[in-house]
Amino acid sequence: MIHGILIALFIIVAIFLVFVILIQSGKGGGLAGIAGGGMGAVFGGRGSAPFLTKATSILAAAFMIIALILGMITKGTVDQATVMQRERERRMASPARTLPEVNVPENIPVQPER
Repeated sequence: MIHGILIALFIIVAIFLVFVILIQSGKGGGLAGIAGGGMGAVFGGRGSAPFLTKATSILAAAFMIIALILGMITKGTVDQATVMQRERERRMASPARTLPEVNVPENIPVQPER
């Protein structure tokens, strides 16, 4: 259950992180220029730059921490030896590994090469 909650939180943080990065105004102006004066009124006289920078830092840290936690939780759930053994058995049983039986009649004379 905790794994599902962390996955959902991870996806939400990732979406917000992408959104916050896209609305930041960089050298190209970003998407923050579309909002115009409205963003300045909401975030104060200096605009949205300090807020978006802090939001990016917080979301990036949350993204990394959740990724590490998910990695630690799922680390022991997959047995690599079992996965490799199953793959080896699958490959050994594939049609390319087994040769078809050929019935050769015994009464055919063998001709010597010239």
